[in-house]
Parts: sequence; structure tokens; C-alpha cells
Amino acid sequence: MTQPTDIRRARGLRPRLLDLFSCAGGAAMGYHRAGFAVDGVDIASRPNYPFAYHHGDAPERLAALIDSGEIERYAFVHASPPCQAKCALTVGTNQSRGWGGRHEDLVAPTRELLEKTGLPYIIEQPNGRADIRRDLTLCGEMFGLGVIRHRNFELGGWTIEQPAHVAHRGRVRGWRHGRYFDGPYVAAYGNGGGKPSIPELQAAMGITWTDVREELTEAIPPAYTEFIGRAHLAAMAPVEVAA
Repeated sequence: MTQPTDIRRARGLRPRLLDLFSCAGGAAMGYHRAGFAVDGVDIASRPNYPFAYHHGDAPERLAALIDSGEIERYAFVHASPPCQAKCALTVGTNQSRGWGGRHEDLVAPTRELLEKTGLPYIIEQPNGRADIRRDLTLCGEMFGLGVIRHRNFELGGWTIEQPAHVAHRGRVRGWRHGRYFDGPYVAAYGNGGGKPSIPELQAAMGITWTDVREELTEAIPPAYTEFIGRAHLAAMAPVEVAA
């Protein structure tokens, strides 16, 4: 039986991707470059998001799409739930201040909804989360970027080959414990302490459509999801439409 996604591809249309917890569209841009049409969802207002965008709660939006049957318009779902709740980096760094345990954990409920869609999906998280599978780990050096930015991806309903983790060429530039270190990478987080300027951060991440530091420091470099998107589209079976 020919599926709606196969019909769209046969007609030369881009398969549609749902980008949950979209932030300003770092992941979305990579998927767009790979060949997807992208719809974003984020609870924060994201006027810089470069594609179609729904301002609202991501799990609620996904549940509504499932209940209405509109989820059938999509071929793939990407989700980047907030990472602070169980991220060892957050809890470890901020434990003395009582942070890290006050954030709502959305990974498990998001995964439950993603499973209900029947679609292939991605859950993206930084290092420090032990409750997602590390089916794929990407690093900026794999793509010649000016950031390290390790990210782990749990793959639902499909697989991808893990690329070799290229050795880092040096340190991340900035101050550490009262000492300044130089290096080929900028720190794509926070502010102060030798952090990069906005133009430096944009160039290092490969993101030009937003100049909001908070959006840049939260973003996934588009090179990551372009790699993922191209791999997924290449793995899809050739389209055959019955006469």
C-alpha cells in the first residue's frame, strides 16, 4: 500500500518534519537543507524561527496531532526536550544552589507520545543524560565547525551509522579557574569569561538568522541535522506508485 509520504515524494514534494521544542531553528535548518519541509513547535515565542511555526506546548501539540490524525501529514519527528531535569552537568554544577531538580522532565512523556505516532523519530540531548539511548553522537569537529558541542541522539524506528569521532584540535577558548586558554573552538554557552561575540558564535555554529545569544547557545548546529536528515532520506525505500 502506498503511504502518504511516498505519494508526496513521488510528486516531487518535500516530506514534512515536525520539529518539537524547536528553539530558534538550528535543527530545523539542517533538516530543511537535507530536503524536508519543517514545522516548528516551541512554548517560547520564536520570531526568528525560519519556517512554519506553532507557538505552544510541544507535548500538547503532538498529542493533539495524534488525536486528530493530522500527524499523518508528517514523515519524521525531531524532539529536543529541555535537558536540565536529569542532566548530570546541570545537577552537578548547580547542586549547591538547589537547581537541577526543579525542572520538569519531559523526555519520558515525549518518548511515549513519539512511540504513538508510529513515525521514525529523534530525541536529542547533550552529554550528561543517562536516560536516553546514545544511538548516535555528533561533535562539531566532525563537520569542521568552530564548536565542540557534543550531542546524543536516540533513534526511534530507524538506524544510522555512527561516524568516527574526529580528534579535537585543541581547547575551547576562554577562562577556566582564573586561567585563560586559547584554542580553535569557541564556548557556545553562557556569557562572559572570554565567551565569543555574537558574530563569532554565529560563524562557529553555522547560524546566521538569529543574533540572540540565548537562542544561539541553545541551538543544535544545522550541520548535525543535515547529516541526519540526508541519511534518513537516503535509507528510505525507492518510491513506487501503483498505476
